[in-house]
Amino acid sequence: MVTVAVDGNGADLGPTEVAAGAALAAARGVRVLLFADAREVGQVADGVELIDAPVSIAKAVDPAFAVRSTPEASIVQAAKAVADGRAQALVSGGSTGSALAAGLFNLKRAAGIHRPALALPIPRPNDRPVLILDVGANVSCRPEHLVQFAHMGSAFAQAVLGFDDPRVALLSNGEEPAKGTPELKEVHERLSGDAGVGLKFVGNIEGTQVMEDVADVVVMDGFVGNIALKLIEGVSGRTMVAVKAAAMRSWRAKLGGFLLAPSVQGLREEIDPERTGGAYMLGLRQIGVVAHGRFTRRGFARAIEVAVRGVEEDVIGKTRDALEQAGALRSAPSGNGESPSEHTATVSG
Repeated sequence: MVTVAVDGNGADLGPTEVAAGAALAAARGVRVLLFADAREVGQVADGVELIDAPVSIAKAVDPAFAVRSTPEASIVQAAKAVADGRAQALVSGGSTGSALAAGLFNLKRAAGIHRPALALPIPRPNDRPVLILDVGANVSCRPEHLVQFAHMGSAFAQAVLGFDDPRVALLSNGEEPAKGTPELKEVHERLSGDAGVGLKFVGNIEGTQVMEDVADVVVMDGFVGNIALKLIEGVSGRTMVAVKAAAMRSWRAKLGGFLLAPSVQGLREEIDPERTGGAYMLGLRQIGVVAHGRFTRRGFARAIEVAVRGVEEDVIGKTRDALEQAGALRSAPSGNGESPSEHTATVSG
């Protein structure tokens, strides 16, 4: 049985909602170590072990410093439980920055990995989700980072999302290989050559194509990725509000809205971000998932379940095999003193 360490602090609906999600996951055969304020959570379900950890660093301005200086914090204790072998995966319901810093300090980068990346499956109507990475762990990236992201994303899409031979694309300002920044042009050249071994690389795509059925994995740096993610979320949410408003403008619109209500509700559920479980910290030695702070218990349960699937499907090993086959692993430590504080997580939790 897989055990998942869950940080219960920092979620918008509080630790009781995270505990309820843990209970749902435990009912499906997962063992959960829940690190949260015991006074708020109270009794927990069978299969959930509550460790009293009332201190939260979810709102820390400097996540790396907070992780170093606050060992009693819930996210730090949860990450240490994974590092010590008491659990096999980490799930956080709080700040992405704190989760990433705790993961880097405790779970550590996998051998040969330049930078970890945050990968997020985005639901698409009437289609399977598209995995985008990086969505905020690294504001700037070198070409070798993006090459690794392509392989990590492809391996994850196969192992966890169940995609066969996923199509991998680069997000750029044009489909032509000559479009984009100098770094993107170099990445395109590498992935089109020896560095693309094992990948189904389909080249560049534009922003309008991310939600179309042209790629299953879309690679970008964390600065662009975070903006793209927030834009997609904003447009999606605003569109649903506009549809509801349009259905209330007249009696005829209300009648049409009544008839369409089941279909609209089905669409709402289809694009619900809780279905995918949150963002995944790829490139670490063990599985880490960051659930969105707005999630309900259903979303937290899904985050735990997908973390379990990542362990069972050996996504860490498959990612490494893919990188090794392509010759994309870093051959030696960079020796540049890089620390978690240099990985600027920008995704809101």
